[in-house]
Amino acid sequence: MTARPAAEVDRLAPYEAILEHAELELELAGQAELEQLTALAPRWQELIDELPSPAPPAAAGLLERATLIHERTRIELIRVRELLLAELATVRRARAAAEGYGRRPDARPALERSA
Repeated sequence: MTARPAAEVDRLAPYEAILEHAELELELAGQAELEQLTALAPRWQELIDELPSPAPPAAAGLLERATLIHERTRIELIRVRELLLAELATVRRARAAAEGYGRRPDARPALERSA
């Protein structure tokens, strides 16, 4: 691998920053660090706003990798959401079971009393 000229390194720095940010977002999503992930959103927008237009051809690979990582982050967040929903359903079932055990033995469900 050959070293890139300093001018090219400078031109690609904003795109490398986008890629690094996308990697950090993926890491946080994988750890379900949702508050930290949310706190990064303004920085993402800053990085996007700082990108020169048009992008140099040498940035294509960096942008493609960042796009793929961003998609993986989206998928990871879907997985986290599904896990949270499953946990919430478990808590609801446990609460309903606990409430059932907490009834007085002589208490009957409202349906039987009204019949």
